Amino acid sequence: MLIFIDDSGDPGFKFNRGSTNFFVISLIIFDDELEAEKTAVAIKNLKRTLNFPDGMEFKFFRSSNNVRKEFLQTVNYFKFRIRSVVVDKSLIRSEELRGNKNSFYAYTIKTVLKYSHKTIYDAKIKIDGSGDRIFRKSFLSYLKRELNSGNKQIIRNCKMVNSNSNTLIQMADMIAGSIRRSYDASKKDHFLYKSIIAGHIEDEWRFK
Repeated sequence: MLIFIDDSGDPGFKFNRGSTNFFVISLIIFDDELEAEKTAVAIKNLKRTLNFPDGMEFKFFRSSNNVRKEFLQTVNYFKFRIRSVVVDKSLIRSEELRGNKNSFYAYTIKTVLKYSHKTIYDAKIKIDGSGDRIFRKSFLSYLKRELNSGNKQIIRNCKMVNSNSNTLIQMADMIAGSIRRSYDASKKDHFLYKSIIAGHIEDEWRFK
């Protein structure tokens, strides 16, 4: 089992300074490594079709509407599952989570991995992230400590990777962005992107 994780929005709570109301973590789950490889190749081929340079990174909020649609339609043909947690940050009361972005980020990822109704186990996990070395080390240790205990092993191994060099992390970004956009009714296209990949959504948890 391969899982690629990215977020959309920001983990901050300074709403009067631009923090987003919603924070989304999306997991892209492949139960077959070959299917993951095929998907990655299709994304690279799409980049060439669009005449994008090899170093160009797919990012939901940097992409045009047409690029978003083409990307999602491209990956839609492959077999994968989507599990997401959607956090309305205005409803979070914990002072620790509101006051520490790293704690909020780590807790949210741990939560979506832990409460999967046993659909996630012995997974190889890659998470977008280039934070400082100390945070990366403590974050990965926290996940393993919280998620692997006794006979339960959710994580086989877990790494934080640079999204620029990993097309499937870019896919997680595009899907997380699509899901968060669906909660912004002020946008005319707010439900368009999620509707393309809706058949892959296994769970979309509104966390409060």
